[in-house]
Amino acid sequence: MNTELEKLVSRYRELGIDSQIDYDKFYLYSLITHSTAIEGSTITELENQIMFDHGISLKGKSIEEQNMNLDLKAAYEKALQLAKVHTPITIDMLKELSALVMKNTGKEYKTALGDFSSAKGDLRLLNVTAGTGGKSYMNYSKVPIKLDEFCTRLNSERANCASKSITDLYKLSFDSHYILVTIHPWADGNGRMARLIMNYIQFEFGLIPTKILKEDKEEYIKALVETREKEDLTIFRNFMTSIMIRNLINDIETYCKSIENVPESREKNRKSGEKKVKSREKILNLLLQDNTLTAIALAERIGITPKAVEKQIAALKADGLLKRIGPDKGGHWQVVEGSSGIEVD
Repeated sequence: MNTELEKLVSRYRELGIDSQIDYDKFYLYSLITHSTAIEGSTITELENQIMFDHGISLKGKSIEEQNMNLDLKAAYEKALQLAKVHTPITIDMLKELSALVMKNTGKEYKTALGDFSSAKGDLRLLNVTAGTGGKSYMNYSKVPIKLDEFCTRLNSERANCASKSITDLYKLSFDSHYILVTIHPWADGNGRMARLIMNYIQFEFGLIPTKILKEDKEEYIKALVETREKEDLTIFRNFMTSIMIRNLINDIETYCKSIENVPESREKNRKSGEKKVKSREKILNLLLQDNTLTAIALAERIGITPKAVEKQIAALKADGLLKRIGPDKGGHWQVVEGSSGIEVD
């Protein structure tokens, strides 16, 4: 019998949520935004879209915050390339990804055992604690061998993926997250790296990647601490599974609302005799007023996601109701005569 998680994944795909225009790009931006938010970044998804797509510096945001997001984007793009060809996970590969994560925010460390740089992905040569007064992570001298054991075990599990269910593959990704952050190989960036490797495994096996929302930061940290204190990995697995289920339900509901595919709402409108204008008609009317509006600007005015706007625009173009004149940058939209102002129940 399918688990609740598997049923939701199936529903997610039946609806074609992961087949929308630019779905992969916007989902990736969301992963990056929430991962850095857990580390203190205040940059929003919309601001990251502007910075990533247009190379515009964000007013009111520190250079460190912007670099943190740009660096994580580069690390995710590299991880996607490696996952696509099922690259073995090695210490050198992990160091390469860590170097990207910390490229512009990492530091140089000088210790009695030698100098190392978190900006270069070097493993730590000092001991660290989980916050002020917190418990110490494993001794730095044990990190190389534990990291090697982690890679060996993970590669073995990945090689046997054919026999694993969707639930088992998610568990593998959650376990890898917990184990890596517990080894704590680097002086900085361990949380971002743990979430990145979790997503790497999910990318590799075609799973919907897990987002840990900034709103769940406190619960997330508590789950990590409780798992460590009780030495019970099921605590973290169950927490992550609940997060995944919650996010899938929210994404499905949001998607259904964005395409106005909520039968109860439609029935209610019919009974009240109230006519509802679809998002596509709102898009056409807005473009008649300003034919230079972007998907992001349209989304803000209509109250749906940019991904939903892209989907509607693609359908309007396919139906011959909308044309793009000129390039993406500098061009404009042309609403075909007679295609606006249509009312749909």
